[in-house]
Amino acid sequence: MALAEVASLRSEDPFRKVGAAALDWDNRVIATAYNGLAPGFDAPDGFWDDRDGRQKFMLHAEVNLCSLFKRGEARLVATTTMPCTSCMQTLCAYGIKEVYYREVYAESEAPAIAGVYGIRLEQVSS
Repeated sequence: MALAEVASLRSEDPFRKVGAAALDWDNRVIATAYNGLAPGFDAPDGFWDDRDGRQKFMLHAEVNLCSLFKRGEARLVATTTMPCTSCMQTLCAYGIKEVYYREVYAESEAPAIAGVYGIRLEQVSS
């Protein structure tokens, strides 16, 4: 979780900074990521001022994380915030078996998705 916390510090988002880390089957760190804009995209002036307007352009930490490894390479993901519904679906598609998070994301179906797919989803304290 400490690596996810450090990764979150890289986020440009002034409202919500989310970080994530992935471990392989030998418990080695294989990737870290954070929520932000697509690589190479330079935000226009005023972009960060409109939280509601920019949300649809933000890539979630889990999506950025999964872009760094192949399906089946990662076993465990630690993320500072519970995955949203879409991110939990993505983690399922990548074969993740365990997901640990610190903060609850209230509008997420992650617990139900994890239950159906047999993924361990657990909140941990700092």
